[in-house]
Amino acid sequence: MIASRILRRSFLTLLFSLAATAVLAQDKPAGQEYQPEVGQSGKDVVWVPTPQALVDKMLDLGRVTAADYLIDLGSGDGRTVITAAKRGARALGIEYNPDMVALSQRNAVKEGVTGKATFMKADLFESDFSQATVITMFLLPDINLKLRPKILGLKPGTRIVSNSFTMGEWQHDRSVQATESEGCQSYCTAYLWIVPAKVEGTWQLPAGELTLKQSFQMISGALKSRTNSAPIANGKLKGDQITFNSGGVLYTGRVNGNVMEGSLSTGGSWKATRAGK
Repeated sequence: MIASRILRRSFLTLLFSLAATAVLAQDKPAGQEYQPEVGQSGKDVVWVPTPQALVDKMLDLGRVTAADYLIDLGSGDGRTVITAAKRGARALGIEYNPDMVALSQRNAVKEGVTGKATFMKADLFESDFSQATVITMFLLPDINLKLRPKILGLKPGTRIVSNSFTMGEWQHDRSVQATESEGCQSYCTAYLWIVPAKVEGTWQLPAGELTLKQSFQMISGALKSRTNSAPIANGKLKGDQITFNSGGVLYTGRVNGNVMEGSLSTGGSWKATRAGK
């Protein structure tokens, strides 16, 4: 008897659910295109569009050109991807909401950039964006931090541009703001990071040993020769470009995997090989 009552209740619940769905379907005009609402919930964040003035500044900050492949994480209505495509770049938007993906595709058609702008329905944490030269995003700080290890594993020199939210203790390389006079009322700051090469460890030079410690793009350590040891000062990475001072000499160079080489402020050149390689 009890099982019969439970079954009857479940059946009635299903009927009411189907009836409500049918009423909602009748209320929605046939053929009406999906229109997003500011603040609507998404998988990881609510949707708030990036002001167009800041979109333009974000792409300027990332120095986006026709030579780039840009991937926008959480691409919303597609405006960043479409704007990048108008600059000649290949651009991909990754968005979890299929309605937003379809809307973005329609917007790309209207703007005549379907040859450059594409969109896919996918989860950010399961997506491969290793081929991007520029990553743009408007996510929350905790999402940025969850993505940070994956971002730091990208090719050195990859430019990361975020609307409003930072990367924790990974300090940005540059920032820019859009003003109210430019049409930006809120969320008007963009931050740029350049993925640094990985250089922490011991390197061998003909004249001695270079030991480096790395905290994102900042480096410290010491250069030891047979006769003395000089600390590293003002050490910094900009993608695969490295600069530091040691013993009153400025070292500038480029990192290529297990080798880095460049020039000295005193004239001549230098070359270091990662120990054990």
